[in-house]
Amino acid sequence: GHSDRYFKKKKEKMKRGHQDTLHGGGGWYAVAPEMERGKRKTTMGAEEGGEVDELLAALGYKVRSSDMADVAHKLEQLEMAMVSSAATNDDALLSHLASDTVHYNPSDLSTWVDNILSELNAPPPPLPTPPPLTSADAYDLKPLPALPAPADPLVLGSDLQSEVTPSPRDRKRMKVCSSPPSSSTTTDTATSAAAAMPVVVVDSQEAGIRLVHALLACAEAVQQDNLKAADALVKQISVLATSQGGAMRKVAGYFAEALARRIYRPQPRGGVGCCSFDSVAFDDMLHMHFYESCPFLKFAHFTANQAILEAFAGCRRVHVVDFGMRQGMQWPALLQALALRPGGPPSFRLTGIGPPQPDNSDALQDVGWKLAQLAESIRVDFRYRGFVAASLADLEPYMLLDQDADGGGGGKDEEPEVVAVNSVFELHRLLARPGALDKVLGTVRAVRPRIVTVVEQEANHNEGTFQERFTEALHYYSTMFDSLEGGAAAAGADDGGPDQALSEVYLGRQICNVVACEGAERTERHETLAQWRGRMDRAGFEPVPIGSNAFKQASMLLALFAGGDGYRVEEKDGCLTLGWHTRPLIATSAWRVAAPAEDPLSASAAR
Repeated sequence: GHSDRYFKKKKEKMKRGHQDTLHGGGGWYAVAPEMERGKRKTTMGAEEGGEVDELLAALGYKVRSSDMADVAHKLEQLEMAMVSSAATNDDALLSHLASDTVHYNPSDLSTWVDNILSELNAPPPPLPTPPPLTSADAYDLKPLPALPAPADPLVLGSDLQSEVTPSPRDRKRMKVCSSPPSSSTTTDTATSAAAAMPVVVVDSQEAGIRLVHALLACAEAVQQDNLKAADALVKQISVLATSQGGAMRKVAGYFAEALARRIYRPQPRGGVGCCSFDSVAFDDMLHMHFYESCPFLKFAHFTANQAILEAFAGCRRVHVVDFGMRQGMQWPALLQALALRPGGPPSFRLTGIGPPQPDNSDALQDVGWKLAQLAESIRVDFRYRGFVAASLADLEPYMLLDQDADGGGGGKDEEPEVVAVNSVFELHRLLARPGALDKVLGTVRAVRPRIVTVVEQEANHNEGTFQERFTEALHYYSTMFDSLEGGAAAAGADDGGPDQALSEVYLGRQICNVVACEGAERTERHETLAQWRGRMDRAGFEPVPIGSNAFKQASMLLALFAGGDGYRVEEKDGCLTLGWHTRPLIATSAWRVAAPAEDPLSASAAR
């Protein structure tokens, strides 16, 4: 209170920054028992040839007025020493000072300050002998020299240049000082002490390399079941990630969380879990924001619809079976395209498959009503059925072909219904259950579709060891996060808004499932286009080339999308891929039931 203001007037060289750093407000020396107002006017006798300061005497300290400047100077040195020591050993120092402050209340303030200064300036005790190296220490990362560029470089973000650097060519640097900035009025002693304090400059690019090494080393430790080393590395990853920015920091955070879940195995908790899709409604909401923030789902819907439209050319009765109905965002565009078809639109039937809702609500029916209203407004004969299935493997062919259930049956003279089956990011989940994919593909083959459209992630997160899967996922999702950042930057948004934030959560849940889960719980079992080609071939399907028209229109679509400069559409063996710069990220393919192998003898007889 009053003693603080009085003392500050006597000590003009004191820096307010140090006071706030230690205890905030009035500094550590202002903590004392509150005295009655009348005692502040008490006149103290002169001791040892000088008058004692009356305000400090009322607080229990004997300080001569003539010594006030010297005491203030010593207090300033004390604070400098305390801040310097706190930077290296916060806990030990503060514990020591707290003990002295509480249990010892000296009356001779000047002598007390001298004693503390001598303790703080004493040489440090010798370091203990280091313990022998354990297996966990083998994963402790040391400063890395410059690494040669790998053949397949790992890109963890495009923001290695700092936004606050004076030149775009300068790398971002972070300065960590063990003392606060010194004032121009600091004494010579304090200045020399501050000059001796180390200043550490951390290069964010070097820290980024160490971060990648720490992630890979942690994955190796997990694979070897070395949980002690994995635990230490997870903590190191969290520290290294703070030196990064943008996509690199975010993706490292999600992988660190996934590794921690795998190491510590926390019990399932309420709310949003990352290892099990415990909230269908929440997952659908994230899916919608992912649709809005980037072109991946738009590309998937557009290319699949284009292949379906070409297969339906000239047909009067068409039927689409959608394995992942969700909010039905893919089908308004197809309805409008059918409405504009020369000769009038066909009769269109849509069967939507979706998982059960936690609240037992009929979300599929709600989507069907909205599509029916749209179809009516554009004069398309539309019928809809929704099937709730916990797994696509629960479907049977008769469920998809039963026309009498919805009044869609026709007479013998009517044109048969042409069927298309559509799957966007659904088939890979079936790989978690042995035999489930073969069962579903057998059901698809039984309905004799004219075309089957498949969109899947272009990555291998299913086969190989855990470390191999982790490395592949780190490559893949680093590029995905980088594309989100690039799209937001091109659109002129600093943070990308809620769509980007929730899209990152959408991808983060996939990361956690790939890294932290095993067995039937690991449903994000993505495979590459080459792997799907082998699976579809063994199941009795043959590829249908996606025409050049779809390639051109998809490229035009990306040109209209903000941030489209970084996205690339490529044609690969009759399939289309969408990637970020040189890395393909999703792939669209089309298939049909292969014709049965012709008997060579029958063929020669026919000729």
